Amino acid sequence: MNFEFSEEQNLLREQARGFLADNCSMKVVRQALESDSPFDADLWRKVAEMGWTATVIPEEFDGLGLSYLELSVIADELGRAVAPLPFSSSVYLATEALLAYGSPEQKQNLLPRLASGEIIGTFAMAEVKGEGAINTTGTDKISGTKLAVPDADIANICVVVVKSDQGDGASLCLVDLDQAEVSKEVVYTLDPSRSHANLTFNSASAELLGKEGEGNAAVENLFNRAAVLFAWEQTGGADTALEMAKEYALGRYAFGRPIASYQAIKHKLAHMYVNNTLARSNCYYGAWALNTNAPELPLAAATARVSAIQAYYYAGKENIQTHGGMGFTWEFDCQFMYRRSQLLAATLGGEAKWQEKLVTALETQAAA
Repeated sequence: MNFEFSEEQNLLREQARGFLADNCSMKVVRQALESDSPFDADLWRKVAEMGWTATVIPEEFDGLGLSYLELSVIADELGRAVAPLPFSSSVYLATEALLAYGSPEQKQNLLPRLASGEIIGTFAMAEVKGEGAINTTGTDKISGTKLAVPDADIANICVVVVKSDQGDGASLCLVDLDQAEVSKEVVYTLDPSRSHANLTFNSASAELLGKEGEGNAAVENLFNRAAVLFAWEQTGGADTALEMAKEYALGRYAFGRPIASYQAIKHKLAHMYVNNTLARSNCYYGAWALNTNAPELPLAAATARVSAIQAYYYAGKENIQTHGGMGFTWEFDCQFMYRRSQLLAATLGGEAKWQEKLVTALETQAAA
């Protein structure tokens, strides 16, 4: 079986890489990190004009109607550029939730606006009492607090997980974040180029998304699908860290020769390369499972997610180490990949959660 991208998809990669090289250099990432702006609004507008936010949205809702393979290519390149955008929140989670569980009216009202980038969406689940404990209540009027919601300070709509007395104990609701009954408190994280906020709902108007009492099953499905796309972003970022470390090692001289010629540095770079290659291989498997909605998706998603978390963290860390003492300074760009690797590793649940999901998926496959 050939998991490699087609010629057209590789042309899309070249176009995306060229666009981001011109519009999302490390200078742009630094500006987002150092400024008070929660994201690069001008870059978001340009990305929407490129049609990336509309990639998998059907044409009937003003989307491009392309496949998840094309979206995987875009995710890879956005990760490589460490783009300071709410793309993952709006596209991988909010848009996916509407595509999978939205009513015809909800889709007609919101998907064209998400496709054009006119509005930004996000997804809220975590609460005070820890992962899995849902205390936000209501369906048409919801009350409760969600913690550290990615891009919540700039998002217009949010898919919120609420407690339910029916079915599996949870439901999904669609909430307009611009109403007075929703308050936002900005949360500062390790990566300021991606904003977060706590959301408090005080009898905020909401719409049920999907069927009541099927929220946990919906979250499981959404997270498996999003995990593949996050893994592509992480692998793209890991490749950038490797390339940055390699270029520095080739150009930095010590005792009359490049530090890349020393065995200790060679081992670092080789280990980074092996980790990144393994993660990318697993991402291809995940992209296939996502695009075909294969039964193997839970296994493929967990495999890609775990290997991508490990690859990005290691590459980000060793890129700093390769740069030596200067790598720890604010003036160097090594921090961008390290910050993003830590942030993305915590999104959708941490590595331990996905390792557990991987073991469960392997056991399920063995028992089949």
